[in-house]
Amino acid sequence: MAIIITDECINCDACIAECPNNAIYEPDEEWSYSDETALSGSTTTPDGREVDADESNEPVSDEFYFIVTDKCTECKGFHEEPQCASVCPVDCCIIDEDNEETEDELLAKKAWLHAE
Repeated sequence: MAIIITDECINCDACIAECPNNAIYEPDEEWSYSDETALSGSTTTPDGREVDADESNEPVSDEFYFIVTDKCTECKGFHEEPQCASVCPVDCCIIDEDNEETEDELLAKKAWLHAE
């Protein structure tokens, strides 16, 4: 699974620096796969989609911080628990039950993002 940020977010900024995948963005901020990762140019996602890693994508939220599901590994391979959830003062970083992934899938995503 990935982590999502609920609408209870107070936009405190505590989570952004904690994310090893740079998967968390400010409200209304465009994002790309290449932001703070090893990705660039045309690449194939772990689930088989072709994407341009450098292309800017529309913000997921314009009201509160958001996590890009395709970049979230729940901190697998970096930490024992999702760091965003551990530092969130209002507990709004929760498991996204609509995006279930196995530990192997999360580790494969980490390897993809960081070219291991």
